[in-house]
Amino acid sequence: MQRFRTPTILVALAALLLTPLAVAQDTHGVEPLSPRETVSVAYVPIMKFAAMYVAAERGLFDKYGIDVEINRVGSGTEAIAFLTQGQIDVGGIAIVTSLWNGWNEGLDIRIIAPGALEPFEDSPTKFMVRSDLAESGEVDEVGELAGRIVALSGGPGSGGEYLAAKALELGGLTIRDVQIVQLANPDIPAGFEAGSIDAALLGSPYADQVENAGTGVPLATDLTPGLMTVAFVGSGNFVTERPEVAQRFVLALTEATRLMQGEAYLDDENLEAYLSFVNSTEEALRTGRPVIYDPNVNLPLEGLADVERVHRENGRTNYDDPVDMGNVVETQFVDFALETLGTYAE
Repeated sequence: MQRFRTPTILVALAALLLTPLAVAQDTHGVEPLSPRETVSVAYVPIMKFAAMYVAAERGLFDKYGIDVEINRVGSGTEAIAFLTQGQIDVGGIAIVTSLWNGWNEGLDIRIIAPGALEPFEDSPTKFMVRSDLAESGEVDEVGELAGRIVALSGGPGSGGEYLAAKALELGGLTIRDVQIVQLANPDIPAGFEAGSIDAALLGSPYADQVENAGTGVPLATDLTPGLMTVAFVGSGNFVTERPEVAQRFVLALTEATRLMQGEAYLDDENLEAYLSFVNSTEEALRTGRPVIYDPNVNLPLEGLADVERVHRENGRTNYDDPVDMGNVVETQFVDFALETLGTYAE
């Protein structure tokens, strides 16, 4: 694991000097932990966990008496392993099928706060059909894809498969009604050009590439508005034995989301925080479409239950009955954050 300890004494002092007074000192009546507590986190370096980057770099964890050790990992699978082994307190991970199987079997970790949510409209993820099929009228709607070849990136039970399944549901189909082929995202445009696939699920920039080339057109968009596909997940020990630490961790995340709303998303302090934790550029962050950082840290349980349902109905789980969401989510910490800060309103 590549480890970053934030903030150090120097970073903490700089935060007090450079961060707005309300951010650095106002604890909203919540006492900082004394003695200070350490929280170890493993995360996959993507922008969907940007609230944590802002909380770390702008002194929000620090003011509540938390020292956060932020460890970069290559995949959510690594983070899940560290969580279950008790090596870390929190994981920033995607909600994958293996987690549902684990929760069904009593896996002792809980979702404690959302990562970023999918856009409510104009999502860059699109379900596309080959242009010649659309122009000829052979495929005017999703239901006419029955028996045809549909490409997606990600294996059985992946997020890509879930999104493709949601698109197919619009036409009364399931993944069993089409021929699913697994292709890496960069290879899908070539499949459209060669005519070897009929439809595909694509995100940015590959959906734009296909559309600009004239080889494919969107058939379904905005498939899962507001969906939570990633989350901050706490170990059983962190949730049950250290609730006062978890409260302050989620409180700091919530404050961070409120520093990222609207035009403030691209404030210099925020950009510096993002670039401290992800491999990107300022230009890419300024021109890309951001996901949603909910200032009220809503845990969209209905959407989460739908993810579980689709994977289960697709035969991707090793059980048949729905998982009890009480074994999946612990809401007390986001409730505490909202009680402390109040509901955010622009």
